[in-house]
Amino acid sequence: MGRKPSVNLNLPKGMRARTQRSGRIFYYYDAGGAPRREIPLGPDFVQAVRKWTELEADVKPIHRKMITFRYVSERYVREVLPTKALSTREGDRLMLAKLYAFFDDPPAPLDEIKPINVRQYLDWRVRSTVDALGAEGKVVKGTEGQVRANREKALFSHIWNKAREWGYTDQPNPCAGIKGYRERPRDVYIEDDEYLLIHKHARQPLRDAMDLAYLTGQRPSDVLKMSECDLSDGCLLIQQGKTDAKLRIRVTGRLKETLDRIAKQKICHNPRSFFLVVNERGRRVGLKSIQSMFVEARLAAGLLDPKKFQFRDLRAKAGTDKADDAGDIRAAQKQLGHTNISTTERYMRNRRGAKVEPTR
Repeated sequence: MGRKPSVNLNLPKGMRARTQRSGRIFYYYDAGGAPRREIPLGPDFVQAVRKWTELEADVKPIHRKMITFRYVSERYVREVLPTKALSTREGDRLMLAKLYAFFDDPPAPLDEIKPINVRQYLDWRVRSTVDALGAEGKVVKGTEGQVRANREKALFSHIWNKAREWGYTDQPNPCAGIKGYRERPRDVYIEDDEYLLIHKHARQPLRDAMDLAYLTGQRPSDVLKMSECDLSDGCLLIQQGKTDAKLRIRVTGRLKETLDRIAKQKICHNPRSFFLVVNERGRRVGLKSIQSMFVEARLAAGLLDPKKFQFRDLRAKAGTDKADDAGDIRAAQKQLGHTNISTTERYMRNRRGAKVEPTR
């Protein structure tokens, strides 16, 4: 009787793992005999298990019981995550930590995850968020965590679809037919007097960022990466980080005045940064710094409700004002970089309401 294995207990009977000098792990099938013969199965665990199954001539798909949600997710992190924007990658990693807490404790075999488990995850996610906030002494409404639960469900669904593409499962997506929580789209429109009030109490870096965000209609992250190198042929060249959409915004009117002002401010800086939004010492400003400055300016202006006015709302104000001034929503669509005009229509309607004519 052979010695009972003490390592690699997760491997099926007759399968061996060998760590090479390079650190990579290769798998082998122990065919027995004298001398002992090992058949290479390759470095990919899933493919190795499949080959092992064929060699064992076992019609039962044992390898599928060993494919867990985490295993597929780790391949997703290696191959899919690098294709996304940096901010999206960071957000996905945080969401995966929550998904692991539910679907990997204990590890869940992929084929055993059912729609009811997705529903249970949504309920658990909200309940755990509410309990955590309550433990901190915060007032809760009972709906905290719903938006994050919806986003995490969407990530789970994408990972599952990739698992089907990669051949890890042929089961239908368990998210199908499971409704997420209802979300109310943000409908804040910043009035001109509110904009000017915060602008008045803002530090210079925030004023520059606010003006660029409003005049270009771009997302905060795209505003803060604008550089002097992006100015060419009388245009400000933009490539949106979220969608990769490319825009050329003509440098005229108030945008030209803003860029001229920024250029004058930077003359005395040494060393001199090429980024347009810099602090008083001439160094590039990050998103967290701008958000912190914005909170300070909002409080100084007497606007205490953080939901009423956030820095990101300047993009919606820009699009809404552009559509109103041009009398054509397609002008706003181009400025915002939306692929479909239906997206812009929802954006405008939710922010300020549709502009209509009277009955007579």
